[in-house]
Amino acid sequence: MRKLQGIPASPGIAIAPAFVFLDEEEPTIPRYALEDGDISGEWDRFLVALERAREDITILRDRAQREMGSEHSAIFDAHLLMLDDPEVMDAIEISLRESLLNIEWVLHQYSQTVVKRLEGLDDPVLQERGSDVHDITHRILNHLMFRERFSLADLSRDIVLVAHNLLPSDMIGMNRKRVKALVVDKGGKTSHTAILARAFEIPAVCGLGNATRSIHSNELVVVDGASGDVLVEPGADMLARYERIRARGIEREQGLASIAKLPASTLDDHEVTLKANIEVPEETDAVLRHGAAGVGLFRSEFLFLQPGRPPSEETQYTAYRRVLEAMGRRPVTIRTLDVGGDKVVPELIMGEEKNPLLGWRAIRYCLADTDLFQIQLRAILRASAHGDARIMFPMISGPDELDAALAELDKAKEECVKRGQAFRPDLPVGIMIEVPSAAMIADILARKVDFLSIGTNDLIQYTIAVDRGNERVAYLHEPFHPAIVRLVRNVIDAGHAEGVPVSMCGEMAADPYAAVVLLGMGLDEYSMSAVSVPLVKRVIRALTKADANAIAADVLATGSHKEADAYLKDRLSALIAQDE
Repeated sequence: MRKLQGIPASPGIAIAPAFVFLDEEEPTIPRYALEDGDISGEWDRFLVALERAREDITILRDRAQREMGSEHSAIFDAHLLMLDDPEVMDAIEISLRESLLNIEWVLHQYSQTVVKRLEGLDDPVLQERGSDVHDITHRILNHLMFRERFSLADLSRDIVLVAHNLLPSDMIGMNRKRVKALVVDKGGKTSHTAILARAFEIPAVCGLGNATRSIHSNELVVVDGASGDVLVEPGADMLARYERIRARGIEREQGLASIAKLPASTLDDHEVTLKANIEVPEETDAVLRHGAAGVGLFRSEFLFLQPGRPPSEETQYTAYRRVLEAMGRRPVTIRTLDVGGDKVVPELIMGEEKNPLLGWRAIRYCLADTDLFQIQLRAILRASAHGDARIMFPMISGPDELDAALAELDKAKEECVKRGQAFRPDLPVGIMIEVPSAAMIADILARKVDFLSIGTNDLIQYTIAVDRGNERVAYLHEPFHPAIVRLVRNVIDAGHAEGVPVSMCGEMAADPYAAVVLLGMGLDEYSMSAVSVPLVKRVIRALTKADANAIAADVLATGSHKEADAYLKDRLSALIAQDE
């Protein structure tokens, strides 16, 4: 058995033979000299290939629009724009005339230069733009060289797809019924591969580096998309173990499906609300299927991760409206743009910072670029006329920031009124509590908003001073650290004292052990990945509020996260099913 470790990109376990997809590698590019009189004909060949590539991309764009909506088809809109970029066309033509070499070689060299420059940057999102350049160039070269490309749509058996770098066109066009998991050398959690894998509910591990060299087609592969583990040719015992885990997961999902439509209420009829976090509109199907009561966090960043310009007001309005209409009467909380730190968007000029996690990010960036902020606020307001929308500002650190954000919202409302655009006038407004300063003055902030939502991923990071993306200190990222538990309780108590409901949309909300503690602390709403909703609901329905109160009190009295973990596992192990 060989074990590879990558970046967990989309959860789930899959077991299937590997299919190593090497078709995206460049073919052997011919190189030969031209005479001056050959230039015109060579350029005409390029234009013909360019037009055929444009036709291919248009077909993919239309398919993506039909099956997935404008958010994903925008990838191919950007590719079409790149094909028409006059600066790129001029650069290629100049290189053709100056080098007097064939157009295949000129195009190949130009794209290699651009891709290497992008991949040499530190920002993973900017690195990802190289895949777009590669995708377009490869398509044109195929037409220039009359080369047929293997289509992943033709897959006829179940496989684990192993690739160096899956292009957006590969993801959209592949036979998703046959692809049980993705194992990719490149990319991370913000890559096109990861975003689309989550939307398709396909387990995925990215950033492996050498999977295409370490894995051979038809070797049996186990993929754990939650941990990032990839096992190649596992022994009988290990295979049996993962088969059991997968089978239990399927059995548990089937059993939990029976309670999907039931309320999240305790044995003594105390009811809480369980919602889902989503990144793309396609996830609304999973939200409804798993019995969530709404969307507690719609991360709008995906719209801004497409290559090209930032999304227009119409593009954003269409995406938000689509989610609201899909959810019907269920509420949808849309978080305004949360970029910066570890979420860099190449189309937004953010500059370099020595400490980006403590720098120009989230609401700070939006308040600095008010034109961009106004476009998003107007799009959300307009969409609010089509469902139960709420708006949420990220990373508020104090009352001045909140006042400035609320002023921008009022300005956007005034503009909508001037334009005669309908919106919900009493649109609920909330904030994320993600930094210790906000948690400590939650009472002051609660007086200005309609709800509070605790973002534990960042709250833990900033409270314990641990970069959650740094594997060397990841062990310190503990939700049951006494400081975290006390801050969470403080926010809940402060919100309730001001008559404001409190929710949680961080990963802690999806932990069934934490769910019991949060119930005992009085949390009103939980928001998590859709697949986590049934298990948390089952746990809540299996105990009384009095039981949860006692457990929360005991956890608050512990002196370390290890003590809290041990106590909860001892107290709740019979209630919460384990995979191991």
